[in-house]
Amino acid sequence: MSVIPCEQNSALRDQIEQFAEVLKGEAHKLGKHGLSEQEFYNSGLFRGAIERVRGQFSATMRDKRDYVRRVLNHMQDGGFIKEWDSAGDANRHDYSVRLPSGRVAVIELKGCLDGNNTNIFERPAHAQEFIIWSVCTNPGADPRHNAWSGIHTRLSAEIISRTQRVDGLLVWDMVCGTIGRICPKVAADSSRLTTVGPFQLPPPCIYLFPATIPTPRNNPHPAAQTLGDVQILNAFYQCFGGTAAELNYVSFEVQHRGAETVRTTRLERAGVSQRESAPTPIQRA
Repeated sequence: MSVIPCEQNSALRDQIEQFAEVLKGEAHKLGKHGLSEQEFYNSGLFRGAIERVRGQFSATMRDKRDYVRRVLNHMQDGGFIKEWDSAGDANRHDYSVRLPSGRVAVIELKGCLDGNNTNIFERPAHAQEFIIWSVCTNPGADPRHNAWSGIHTRLSAEIISRTQRVDGLLVWDMVCGTIGRICPKVAADSSRLTTVGPFQLPPPCIYLFPATIPTPRNNPHPAAQTLGDVQILNAFYQCFGGTAAELNYVSFEVQHRGAETVRTTRLERAGVSQRESAPTPIQRA
């Protein structure tokens, strides 16, 4: 039972931790700073360099946007979408996609889903469909923790408290299927990989959310939508060789408990419950 089929590569995680310890102990030997070991660590040079590198990795969206551009172009070339546009920095979303039916889908691009940035989104008025796409390029991240943190801790609270309808979630990036994040979908069948530019991509992980906002009195437990309801997710599914058994259906149940509003998040795949939260309070401002 798992919120997402893949899991963190424990061997890689151990290597990262070991290398980090070596780096902390040997960093003073690198470069031409001219400082003694004690001076080096007391100067803040090491910490400053680490924070700079960390910031550069976190801040840059160039590689992520190049990946998304290649994927959307591939889908357009195959006729799975009609056209797409980057929304630009002036908007609170990232991409608008016109589907063959004429419907307009809007995509909000996010990182690993475990940070506060996941809470920042706004469904635009012109969106007939609205999805979140998680592109997590850190091979050392834990995909199971991140997916559940995003779905239950962050997205469910935002959907309910701010009445921001999200039709679904796509968890899929260029690390999927690599040694950094081994994908069980293709581990025994490499023919399921799709070549897109320099990437060999497994089928995406797709999560379908309810079509309406849960409310304690009038709509306490709306069911997840079907794949046919969310055409943009169906386009990803068809283009990249998804199977019905791999689709994830997410529902949120809300109720009042005393002065608090609580929600329970349930995730089902292949007719089997994969994870269910305890009733969790929604903090009101």
